[in-house]
Amino acid sequence: MAVTDYLRKRFMPHIWCPGCGHGIIMRALLSAVEKLGLDKNDIVMASGIGCSARMLGYVDAHTMHTLHGRALAFATGVKMARPDLTVVVPMGDGDALAIGGNHFIHAARRNIDMTAIVMNNSTYGMTGGQYSPTTGCGEYGTTAPYGTVVQPFDTVELASAAGASFIARTTTYHAREMARILADAIRHPGFSVVEVLTQCPTYYGRKNAKGDAVEMMEGFRDCAVPVGPLDDSGHATVTIDPEAVDAPIPIGVFRKEVRAEYCDAYRRQVIEPAEAAAAASAAASAAAGGEQ
Repeated sequence: MAVTDYLRKRFMPHIWCPGCGHGIIMRALLSAVEKLGLDKNDIVMASGIGCSARMLGYVDAHTMHTLHGRALAFATGVKMARPDLTVVVPMGDGDALAIGGNHFIHAARRNIDMTAIVMNNSTYGMTGGQYSPTTGCGEYGTTAPYGTVVQPFDTVELASAAGASFIARTTTYHAREMARILADAIRHPGFSVVEVLTQCPTYYGRKNAKGDAVEMMEGFRDCAVPVGPLDDSGHATVTIDPEAVDAPIPIGVFRKEVRAEYCDAYRRQVIEPAEAAAAASAAASAAAGGEQ
C-alpha cells in the first residue's frame, strides 16, 4: 500500500510554512504506519491546537481535532472505550508540555497504550512566535525580546520521571531513523513518547539567527549524538563528551520497558470482577426465583 493512500489528498497542498519540519514528521509517521501494515480504519489520531494539529487534516484516519493541551485526555477516553485501536497523538511542545503538561505526566504515569509525538520546534509557531517550555534559556521569542530567563524542559527527562515506558528522541534531519522509531513506538504496549526536534525557520529560526530550514536541519545533524544500546532493563546508556560537539543533542531510544498497561490492568482489576459479581448476582436471583 502506498503512503499516499493514508493521505486526504483533496486537502493538499498543505498550509505549513515553507521550510517547516512538520511535513517531514508526517511523512515518517505514514511510513511507519505503512511498514506496520495498519488499516487506517483502526487508527485514531487526536490533536490539540497549533501547527502540529494541522497534521490531522491531512491524514486519512479517524481524527479528532480537540482543545489546546487536551489531546491526551480525549485520546485516553478513546483508548479506554476501544483498547483494540491504535492511538497516536501528535502535539507541539507548548501543546504537550505547557497547557497540556498535567495530562502528559499522568498519561505517562498510567502507561496507557498510545504514542505521543512531541513535535518540538521551541516556539508557538501558529500564534506568532512566543517562547515555549522548550525554548532555551537566553533565546528569543516575541514574548522574550531580551531572551528567556527560565530553563527549558527536557522532554526526555520529563517523560522518564513521569514513568513513560518507551522514550525516544530524533530530529527531522534523521527522517529514516524517525520512521523506524515511530514504528517501534506504535508497536510498544504502553505509553510511548517520541520527541522530534523540528525546524521553524519562520519564527524561531529567524528570531534566533539559526538560518533557513536547511541550515537548521544541518544544525540538528551536527549536534546529534546517538545514545548507547539498551541494557537488560530497557534503559540506554547516555555518555556524551561535551567537548566533542557544540550543544550535543542525544538522540535514539532512551527507554523501552514492558510493564503493566493501564487498559489491561483496569480490565483485570475493575471490569472483570464487576462482570463476575453481576453474573453471580443474576444467577442468585434466578435461583431464588426458581425456588419460589
